[in-house]
Amino acid sequence: FPSCLRMASLLLNVQKYLSRFYNLPAGLLGARKSSDVLQTKLKEMQAFFNLKVTGKLDAETFDTMKLPRCGVPDVGEYNVSPRKLKWPNNNLTFRIENFTPDMKKADVERAIRQAFNVWASVTPLTFKRLHSGIADIMISFAAHHGDFNSFDGPNGLLAHAYAPGKGIGGDTHFDEDENWTKESNANLLLNYNLFLVATHEFGHALGLEHSREAGSLMFPTYSYSPGFPLSEDDIDGIQELYGPNPNRKVKPKPDAPKKCDPMLSFDAITELRGETILFKDRFYWRIHPQMPEPELMLIRSTWPALPKEVDAAYENSDKDMVVIFSGIKMWALSGYNMVEGYPKYIHKLGLPKKVREIDAAVHIPETGKTLLFTDEQYWSYDERTSTMDVGFPRAIELDFPGIGKEVDAAVYDSGTLYFFHDYMRFEYSYRSRKVISIVRANSILNC
Repeated sequence: FPSCLRMASLLLNVQKYLSRFYNLPAGLLGARKSSDVLQTKLKEMQAFFNLKVTGKLDAETFDTMKLPRCGVPDVGEYNVSPRKLKWPNNNLTFRIENFTPDMKKADVERAIRQAFNVWASVTPLTFKRLHSGIADIMISFAAHHGDFNSFDGPNGLLAHAYAPGKGIGGDTHFDEDENWTKESNANLLLNYNLFLVATHEFGHALGLEHSREAGSLMFPTYSYSPGFPLSEDDIDGIQELYGPNPNRKVKPKPDAPKKCDPMLSFDAITELRGETILFKDRFYWRIHPQMPEPELMLIRSTWPALPKEVDAAYENSDKDMVVIFSGIKMWALSGYNMVEGYPKYIHKLGLPKKVREIDAAVHIPETGKTLLFTDEQYWSYDERTSTMDVGFPRAIELDFPGIGKEVDAAVYDSGTLYFFHDYMRFEYSYRSRKVISIVRANSILNC
């Protein structure tokens, strides 16, 4: 009997989610053909999040539904009309009606201003603050706030914004039940970076809908990401509405890295069927034994489905698979082909929810273990049993003396671990547990 109640509660929550974000008709429970409609909407949601499309409520689908996210629908008011919703002029006003007690007033003001500056940097838009009266974009912090679009308590719906228009159009509401912060630590559990959420919501206030691209700022779920927050997808979308910034010749994107820059560092490194792949920003170098020089490529040109930047990667040659990490998700490659059923959430590996990204990953074939590094700690994942080893996380500095406290990238070859941090490479004997040599990171590129 209790399990029946739990199942009914679960189904009700799923229906609420699909009703709010995917236009599932209300009052469907018990209606004829309800299962067909529910299955159709589940497939729509799974396709949007790049999950395996089954129409069934599997664990991965339900876990995705539980992630903190924006309260704006993934389909609906922003894209039912063929016309694009946008402001008729480029000079907009905003007003902060009240402040969250979670942060200093000056920090809230700074986060809001910086969020508007992100969009202004790639468009002709300007944003002027008003201290009284009605602005184009009215900003407030509240829980239940009378717009018939209430929030749901902490760690669910973080905020929402309305598309451009008169009245409530453009208005942006942040859930006061959340704990807002200015901090940039991706591992802060149940604390949400106001700047990032505000930048996302102002995208809606300017007319953008949600993006299906996991690396995009306009992706529906919250994920902390350092640096300039807009992806090419975000920039293309906003410039389709308002055009580019006339004072900027090119989109703000990383320049192609120079392989012999003495300060060069890497985001991730992995083997791939005998080749070495080194990720840096939007690019990767490919080192092949038959090639005299490393080849620089755009990640998107080879793997369009991967996010714009990679945090970590490793090869499991026994499975003929390369696993790619970005934020809280992971993708898989077999050779140069994407593996079906991905991306998946990194917490499926057994990592705690507070871990929001992997800094480096490396597989040790002799032990069947994959080491996952984040901040100053690392975990050991047993590929044979698909479980996390007991007794982890452990301190990097304690178990790998001489390489420092943090790791940016790692790769293993014949008993030797190569750790990369900043612009240095540490050659480390896995058997004797000591550093053999320290050289520049770019020495791997024949520099």
